[in-house]
Amino acid sequence: MRTELERIAEVAKERPDEKFTSLVHLINEESLVQAHERMKQRKSPGVDQVTKDEYEENLRENIRTLIGRMKTNSYRPKPTLRKYIPKAGSDKKRPLGIPSYEDKLVQSVLADILNAIYEQDFLDSSFGFRPQRGCHDALKVLNRIIERRNVNYVVDADIKGFFDNVNHDWMIAFLKHRIADPKTIRLVNRFMKAGVMENEELSPTTEGTPQGGVISPILANIYLHYVLDLWFEKIVRKRCKGQAYMVRYADDFVCCFEYEAEAVVFYEALVERLRKFSLEISKDKTKIIKFGENAQKECINLGKQSRKRLIS
Repeated sequence: MRTELERIAEVAKERPDEKFTSLVHLINEESLVQAHERMKQRKSPGVDQVTKDEYEENLRENIRTLIGRMKTNSYRPKPTLRKYIPKAGSDKKRPLGIPSYEDKLVQSVLADILNAIYEQDFLDSSFGFRPQRGCHDALKVLNRIIERRNVNYVVDADIKGFFDNVNHDWMIAFLKHRIADPKTIRLVNRFMKAGVMENEELSPTTEGTPQGGVISPILANIYLHYVLDLWFEKIVRKRCKGQAYMVRYADDFVCCFEYEAEAVVFYEALVERLRKFSLEISKDKTKIIKFGENAQKECINLGKQSRKRLIS
């Protein structure tokens, strides 16, 4: 499996326009057993209430049965079980989707396949949900930009409810840029539309990818690669006369500009760009911030003027 993924990655890197026509066969007994071995113990079960230990009691037979259903096109992902967990830095809670154990295995292998392809396409500005490109790496790059480049304005942006609003049609369209295997596309689509079970009530999922799903992180990066990363790199930066940079971590991103006018134009264009793909910015969390030496001088001058008014 590892050798085949490496070959896929190699082809994806060497041929940026290549469309992969045969992928789903990589979800086989060997790869599913490997996915099972990687799964952590004592994870909360999904709607099937099956744990890793229980699945392992008859592992080979369970996996053979699963593969048989996939070959006959009778495999249907179960709804994800919705739970709520505390949201960091807030008294609110955020939804978490827990797939059934079998679905976790299939998603895990499918995520490996998608990562092998798209890691060759993703830009250096993208961090989060990627191998060795975590939060600290994003902060290091951002620090280098603001310390060494002409950055006077920063657009600190946040997408409102990103995982809940991913448009399924656009997601499939983006996948088809690289994948021409209808079975793989159908499998991704079924996962997205599997539904959500909450308080024993089933709700359809016509949009979004449930947070907590094994496949959700790579799908999120693929979606934002086309919606945001390529747009900024190929369109926004080329239209800017001054310097412009972006650093994205998952669905949060920071854009740095040399000129105020270009930061303002970008902010306005961003609203329209996201709307086209069924997304919107969180207005209370997105703002343009004055930055750098000019901002510091302005603050000092404002401070001096305030003191003069107080004295007089």
